[in-house]
Amino acid sequence: MSQKEPLFSAKNLKLFTEPFNNGNPVTVLVLGICSALAVTVKLQPAIVMGLSVTIVTGFSSFIISLMRNTIPNRIRIIVQLVVVAALVILVDQVLKAYAYEVSKQLSVFVGLIITNCIIMGRIEAFALGNKPFPSLVDGLGNGAAYGMILVIVAFFRELLGSGTLLGFQIIPESWYIKNGGFYENNGLMILPPMALIVLGIIIWVQRSFNKSLVEK
Repeated sequence: MSQKEPLFSAKNLKLFTEPFNNGNPVTVLVLGICSALAVTVKLQPAIVMGLSVTIVTGFSSFIISLMRNTIPNRIRIIVQLVVVAALVILVDQVLKAYAYEVSKQLSVFVGLIITNCIIMGRIEAFALGNKPFPSLVDGLGNGAAYGMILVIVAFFRELLGSGTLLGFQIIPESWYIKNGGFYENNGLMILPPMALIVLGIIIWVQRSFNKSLVEK
């Protein structure tokens, strides 16, 4: 009889860490780009969106994996959407109850997590063919890697566009031209196109340091 694989094995660790580099869903697979446009003007909504997608991706993969042998193939997409939608509704209600201001900033984009291709992609590509715990790890890894990119984009957009991070003033007021200084916030950073430009710079930097991605 074969020995069971440890929960925190090297294989499972690779499942979690791979999306942060060679398998990143945003910078390598170019999925979930719409969120980069919509929720990265400020750091706080980006963090919340990243956490929300991570939770939904992880637990939807886990639940579908538990059910994988009982779901008829002809209705599998419907079942997946029901599971994802239920989790998104729970996340949305929690945000409205405990982080209402952030929930208002995210607006309809929390609901649109249902259509996030990263979630459905991991369910189809991994959860339907693997056991629950590896599916959970894979989902959490991909969700966290997605969230990491949102946070990086939002960090630069809020800092350079507003001079703040998480609402706290980072660039000293004395630096601003209006106060006799030399600095002025870059208004372009808070416009949607800058999200794609910052994301493009991230992709360029990643591929500059990882030549194996150039061939992909």
